[in-house]
Amino acid sequence: MQVRQEIFDTYWRFATMRQEVFFNKINNIPPPWTSDPIINTYKFCNAYRASDRVSQYLIKNVIYDEKRSKNEEEVILRILLFKMFNKIETWEYLETKIGDYITLSNFDLNVYSDILQKAMNIGYVIYTSAYMSCASKEFGYDKKHQNHLALIDKMVVQDRVVNRVVKAKNFEAVFHIIQEYPLLGKFMAYQLATDINYSEIINFDENSFTIAGPGAERGISKCFLDTDGKTYTDIIHWMTENQEKEFQRLGLNFQSLWGRPLQAIDCQNLFCETDKYCRVAFPDLKTNRKKIKAKFTVSSS
Repeated sequence: MQVRQEIFDTYWRFATMRQEVFFNKINNIPPPWTSDPIINTYKFCNAYRASDRVSQYLIKNVIYDEKRSKNEEEVILRILLFKMFNKIETWEYLETKIGDYITLSNFDLNVYSDILQKAMNIGYVIYTSAYMSCASKEFGYDKKHQNHLALIDKMVVQDRVVNRVVKAKNFEAVFHIIQEYPLLGKFMAYQLATDINYSEIINFDENSFTIAGPGAERGISKCFLDTDGKTYTDIIHWMTENQEKEFQRLGLNFQSLWGRPLQAIDCQNLFCETDKYCRVAFPDLKTNRKKIKAKFTVSSS
């Protein structure tokens, strides 16, 4: 393989700086948390996907909240519903309007749809801006959120997809089960499989399967001049397996997540974040994305 050295090294430096920011924040060190002007100006995800604010909320408040049912069907409903919108505020708005925890017994396509429509009518944005979800009228509804709720109803209530998920022999099989459904491309199916793997429904090695999303593909194209026939998946696995050597080569003091090395999904995400970083750091390195849309603002979370 032939790397574009400056960009390839930026990948590892970015991971180190972004992890430094993470630890400075949780240690209550006042901002700025890094001397890097790009990271101080624009919004980037954490180096570790599981430590991002939304993922942490999913794990603590949606999956493992002690007051919620541990029944596998209930858990997969909550994961799919939360992740379809991937926005904490939408989840909390739904539960506030329902007046109870979200459960299979109160999950009603029409009721939930009306609640979200009323939210949009008063100016709420119910979807995350982190990634785009498919908006086709697959289930015959005019509104995007109606079709997504119908998809969840199809997966959880009608098909009881959890029964297939728990019988899956490996992580890749879970991905393929989810990808069979409409409105879920390969990237979204991979994200959902990973989120389900955070629960006790399944317990597969995160590094056993990975795919590159569109942003990661752009990042890989920036970091590598020639991949020597290796696929995007091969590249992500290579990065995962060689991370320690690369940090040492560059003399970087990468702070792992309390001893947990970067997983394949983290290395995948870091390619996406490196692509974003390079739009400012190396503007002459052209792709079909030229700007970073989100500016960074300090929040209490």
